[in-house]
Amino acid sequence: MPRYQGPGGFDMQRLMKEAQKLQAEMARVEEELSQRTVEGTAGGGMVKATVTCSMELKSIEIKKEVVDPDDVEMLQDLIVAAVNAAIAKARETAQEEMSKVTGGLSIPKW
Repeated sequence: MPRYQGPGGFDMQRLMKEAQKLQAEMARVEEELSQRTVEGTAGGGMVKATVTCSMELKSIEIKKEVVDPDDVEMLQDLIVAAVNAAIAKARETAQEEMSKVTGGLSIPKW
């Protein structure tokens, strides 16, 4: 049975197979990224946040020395900074891994 070829000899079946392979590979990488963690720190390591590469906050570690009941705002700022640093690393890692699969194509996740 001959394959359908569109204008200019375009092989639609081959394109669909390639798209399915790409989709499966992206799903595999997404699963791996959901298990992979990165850390962000603030205050010279006094606060550490661990985040998965699928952007799930897993843990916060706070050194006793940074806990000052008279300066709760500083601790809050350090926590936010550590979490944001971890999220930035997670995004960067996820983008790097996905670009290996997509060849640098920007494919939105719906």
